[in-house]
Amino acid sequence: MINRSKASISKFIIHKVGNKFNDTKNAFSEQLVHFDEASYELMLPFLLRPFPAAVQSYRFNHHSDLSLNEINNYSTQIFNDDASFIEISKHIVSHLYEQSNASQIKTGDVLIALFEGITHNEITSNALGIFKIENRSHFFQTYLENNSYDVLVQKGISSKKLDKGCLILNQSDTEGKIILSVDNNSYDAQYWINNFLNIKYADDTNQHTHSYIELCKEFSKEIIKPHFGAQEQNTFLAKTVDFFKTNEVVTIENFKDEVFENDKHKTLFDDYKKEFEGDHAVHIRQQFDVSERVLNKEKRKIKTEIKLDTNIQIKLDIDTPEASSEFLERGYDEQKKMHYYKVFFNAED
Repeated sequence: MINRSKASISKFIIHKVGNKFNDTKNAFSEQLVHFDEASYELMLPFLLRPFPAAVQSYRFNHHSDLSLNEINNYSTQIFNDDASFIEISKHIVSHLYEQSNASQIKTGDVLIALFEGITHNEITSNALGIFKIENRSHFFQTYLENNSYDVLVQKGISSKKLDKGCLILNQSDTEGKIILSVDNNSYDAQYWINNFLNIKYADDTNQHTHSYIELCKEFSKEIIKPHFGAQEQNTFLAKTVDFFKTNEVVTIENFKDEVFENDKHKTLFDDYKKEFEGDHAVHIRQQFDVSERVLNKEKRKIKTEIKLDTNIQIKLDIDTPEASSEFLERGYDEQKKMHYYKVFFNAED
């Protein structure tokens, strides 16, 4: 988690990135942007606003040698000699351009900034920010002409939300530089995180918690729902969340003993875990500490709804794992030749 209360922009430049697939070219600036007070006061929070809420951090990655990661090298050069900022910023845009190998990858403005006073885990350092603006918004502009006001439509950058951005901190741990990233237009999951930045989640409690919950979500979707139904799927997810809430340390054997009622389900889970690790190139640890921040974030993403083909939806509370088994009964009506759910309750709210 970062603190931006003392942050400032020391260098800032704007380039435009094209699309290699569509043969649209880059356009480079030769000088830094010099803000007036109003634009600076709007730009600084716009660029940094997403990052204090970022739960997980990343580290640079490369299949053979970390020194060959382009953005890792470019950020190091800027941190070592910020006089190279303009020239290196062009290299960054050129590297981004080389990743645009599909028609859906959008052209746009690339904003590159050097920040001072970014605090992470009580350590203050400078940071390099790389931001891509892919979408522009229409807005009305009024103007006075011949003693009367008129209106025209213009197109510009919305100050509400970044499309894509990363913050590379000039501080490291045993895995390398600390990186935060956002991507609100994830039309190509590989483009920003893997191809351009080439980063991976840090090997910490945040990553362990995230990976395990993702494993459980995928297991519920791919194995439990098709074989045992939506009610069992939602019960499993609610039990998973409850286990993480009541245990500071997750041990896989304890998790399986508490969540699954028979050994067959445990075996299915073990088999799927091996498949998940291979498909996602992750290692699920046998024991790890729970990250409460990741748990709360991931819990909000879990949908516990049973959608029926009769246009009826049953929504279950993720925080009450016992409710589904105690107060929801599934059956089959021989006369109507249809499945049904019976819901028990004392009073309506």
